[in-house]
Amino acid sequence: MIVVLRPNITKKEEAAVLKEIRLLGYRPHIMRGIERVVIGAIGDERTHKSLEMLASWPQVERVMPVQKRYKLISREGQKSNSVIAVRENFIGGKKFQVMAGPCSVEDERQLMATAHAVQKAGATILRGGAFKPRTSPYEFQGLGKKGLQLLAKARRETGLAIITELLSEQHTEMVAEYTDIIQIGARNSQNYQLLISAAKTGKPILLKRGLSMKIEEWLLAGEYVLSNNNPNLIFCERGIRTFETYTRNTLDLSTIPIIKRESHCPIIIDPSQGAGRVDLVTSLCHGAAAMGADGLLVEVHPNPAEAWSDGAQQLTLEGFARLMESLKPFIAAAGRE
Repeated sequence: MIVVLRPNITKKEEAAVLKEIRLLGYRPHIMRGIERVVIGAIGDERTHKSLEMLASWPQVERVMPVQKRYKLISREGQKSNSVIAVRENFIGGKKFQVMAGPCSVEDERQLMATAHAVQKAGATILRGGAFKPRTSPYEFQGLGKKGLQLLAKARRETGLAIITELLSEQHTEMVAEYTDIIQIGARNSQNYQLLISAAKTGKPILLKRGLSMKIEEWLLAGEYVLSNNNPNLIFCERGIRTFETYTRNTLDLSTIPIIKRESHCPIIIDPSQGAGRVDLVTSLCHGAAAMGADGLLVEVHPNPAEAWSDGAQQLTLEGFARLMESLKPFIAAAGRE
């Protein structure tokens, strides 16, 4: 069951609802949004009393049963879109958000040049990998803590929020200390203990779709975040593995309306990983914006030919500026800013 509380109630009124939910044998999960508080009551109605009587309480707006396997992220449980606050930015709101930066943090000069360039072009969040999940153990694995420190320096200089990937539970506290959004990559999208660890930091979580992940599996992975009392979940479509070899992955833009239909959580698109080819990135960005995505995650590098990872899919600084200019009519057509 989902219990939606009315806006502007007191802590005492909220605590009374939580107490009653527990007394009836359910386990409450609290999701604090910008406008209201939603409580997911986890339990089996066949063995517990119904919570429908709570609808008569003055501090309760409505009580709803949820039939989906994914309860807390379901549109059945919350009709209004979730808006995720990231410093001064809001993902899922009116403004179309663009996260941009290098695939890997390589050195201070590379990162600072990119950060200043993407900020000037209109990006609001800086992406950059400090820890890199590489297919081969002999490829560049990232700078680790030094990379996180460089990202933090870029944030101080530019004011851009930071998103970076978490690979290991043992690095959770360290990554959370430096970043504003924790990214869970495709290879770890069903690493449930890592999802739980990330969720417990309270930081916004960007969950990428796995290489061979069905949409229901992706939604259920997202449920791990909300069920650990973290309402700040962002889905990210980054392409799936198919029989096609023309592109590195097959970017599934149909996930935009599907996620919007099934969940209240925002969705952004990663066209760089989605295609693996820089010549397709701009067109895929246009499509994502036109279809109603809440933002983009784009790889940008001062000199992609010399990039330490994934140079073939990274835009130049000038190319990113052109992309941002070309996006304006598509963003406007979708009713965003």
